[in-house]
Amino acid sequence: MNTIDSENKNHQDINYAPWEKVFRKVITPFEQFIHHQTASGILLMLVAVAALIVANSPLAETYQHLLHIPVSVMFGDWQMHMSLHHFVNDGLMALFFFVVGLELKREFLVGELSDLSQAALPIIAAIGGMLMPALIYASFNYGSDAMPGWGVPMATDIAFAVGVLVLLSFRVPKALITFLVALAIADDLGAVLVIAIFYTQQLNLSWLLSALSLVIVLMVLNFAGVRKVIPYFIVAVLLWYALYQSGVHATLAGVLGAFTVPARSRYNTAKFVSKIQDLITKFHEERVVNDNVLTNQRLNVITEDVEKTARSVQTPLQRLEHAWHIPVAFLIIPLFAITNAGIPIELSSIRATVTHPVFLGVFFGLTLGKFFGITGACWLALRFKLGQLPAGASFRQLAAVSVLGGIGFTMSIFIAELAFSSSTDYLLMSKTGVLAASLISGVVGFGALRFLGRNMNPE
Repeated sequence: MNTIDSENKNHQDINYAPWEKVFRKVITPFEQFIHHQTASGILLMLVAVAALIVANSPLAETYQHLLHIPVSVMFGDWQMHMSLHHFVNDGLMALFFFVVGLELKREFLVGELSDLSQAALPIIAAIGGMLMPALIYASFNYGSDAMPGWGVPMATDIAFAVGVLVLLSFRVPKALITFLVALAIADDLGAVLVIAIFYTQQLNLSWLLSALSLVIVLMVLNFAGVRKVIPYFIVAVLLWYALYQSGVHATLAGVLGAFTVPARSRYNTAKFVSKIQDLITKFHEERVVNDNVLTNQRLNVITEDVEKTARSVQTPLQRLEHAWHIPVAFLIIPLFAITNAGIPIELSSIRATVTHPVFLGVFFGLTLGKFFGITGACWLALRFKLGQLPAGASFRQLAAVSVLGGIGFTMSIFIAELAFSSSTDYLLMSKTGVLAASLISGVVGFGALRFLGRNMNPE
């Protein structure tokens, strides 16, 4: 059977709705874009630019009003009130950290960070890429009341940085993309630890003990073999509230909750194959009687069993990461960008802004600190044989990738919100530094990698 006949047969086997063929022709390119690795980075960039434009337009007052719209959560007599801006940063971003936690756990178990020999170089690079930016920021702001911002230039935005590199996938070795992903994930872990340790408010011991007990409950659920999502969700919500009241930033509940999600499937692959084959046999036997799933209840029951069996061979970790990746990437992170990237720029004070130590510390921390920190750490690791170059990549390409580490949008702005929550001026300067540095790092890194990919062979 040739390819055309095979495609025609496949179309005949599908039951189409009246408008489905036309609709699929329209929606398929959009679906492909949504699932492309660069899509979230492109959307994030567009949303950030839009927020920046709105914040400096006649709509600026309306924009600021929207940020302070009250959001209330009520459950019986219990009530919780916060602004929209606060709700996005402290509430919805917990889901972002949940996905980060799931990615971290998977990487440590079976991913790029599971093999120490492969993980050594990106982990060492991430450490260098966090220490050098912090030192550069401190050199500009040491002894001033702006020192709490030292954590702002430490983080790399994985969506933007990897998105830029994937655009050059035909010019760079695939192993180089893997290196950057592993580096960014290790960087995320470092940022989470920095937030937990250094950006914690005054602690409330009783609420902290409550949070600890809830973490223990989550661990008990894991060890007891509970694979249903709902129990974990309920306890994680309570954990979020306990951390919120304790003084530790509540979004860390997302990471802690993710680390307790089971990574074990109920069925092994042999059991899965045996059960599926049995169900398929029953399905064939039942089709002889009546092959309409709508009218044959037995067929419907068998298909439900197939679905349950398929879910049982997947781990809850896989299912949740797959389920939450798109909502977080295409809803929560853009909402974060909308509510945080709208920086009012006063042309009359732009010179004062770009010469202020806070801006300079953040800007040079990301642009130069990430470059010298990552490149220097990699050079030392390779010099002392603590790691190995990504397959097919040159050290110059590795250095060019380190420039992309200066794209610090999401996590950097998040840390800035924590560091300068009581200083509007410093917050605006740090955000301006993040945006400027991210733009420069993205453009320079893209250009360098494009040039090296065209004019060099790996050394």
